[in-house]
Amino acid sequence: MDEVTSAERNSEPREPGPDAGQLVRAVVEYDGTQYFGFQIQANAATIQGGLEAALQKIGGAPVRIVGGGRTDAGVHAAGQVISFRFPWAHPLDDLLRAMNAHLPPDIAVKAIAAAPEGFHARFSATGRRYRYSLFGSRIRSPLLERYAWRVDAEPDMALLNAASDLLIGEKDFGAFGDAPSGDSTVRCIRSAAWRRHGPLLVWDVEANAFLRRMVRTLVGTMVSVATGQRSLEGMAQLLSSQDRSLVAPPAPATGLCFMEVLY
Repeated sequence: MDEVTSAERNSEPREPGPDAGQLVRAVVEYDGTQYFGFQIQANAATIQGGLEAALQKIGGAPVRIVGGGRTDAGVHAAGQVISFRFPWAHPLDDLLRAMNAHLPPDIAVKAIAAAPEGFHARFSATGRRYRYSLFGSRIRSPLLERYAWRVDAEPDMALLNAASDLLIGEKDFGAFGDAPSGDSTVRCIRSAAWRRHGPLLVWDVEANAFLRRMVRTLVGTMVSVATGQRSLEGMAQLLSSQDRSLVAPPAPATGLCFMEVLY
């Protein structure tokens, strides 16, 4: 299951009770290019802020949503899940249409349904799945680069997968990211593999939970192996050493997409 500490639970705003409306879950897709991440911030455009503004316009009162994952600035999503309570006396399909009518073009609700009591988009999750996309080219591609990382030389696919295989299982990934709260940096990667998808190389990874910047830092380090900047053995040593000074810089946010929340 997703590792959630009592400190993390206590830091979340207390959710309203059933008298605030029915509990709803929705799947959201967004292009994160113009946003400072998912989580709401003062004086910054965020995905959560956009969704809550749309609901306030529909219902006439503030609504607090919960996301299944907190994507960073510039990160995209195909399958973010949100939960919230909303006083709505009509079919939920009408709420989906109303939300999309009030959302900006780069945020869309793809599906909506009633959620069982006790459901929480984040704390009920048992896993999450991300995809990272990149391509090798010395010439810029404005269309591809909106959603993928361009590297000058295409990485060696066999080395990418050899590096990826080292990551599977329960390990301490402290060298590759920060814990959202608490001290534990142990996570379990259930599956991870690189494949070719048209002009792109994509990495699909599923874990019980992720550290902050973990996926992008792992990708940056795997690419450094697959382009000859470090050895495969060196990456294996990184996993055991926990020396953050030795990891590669995080890959750009533009190539990362939050694909699915598992329940």
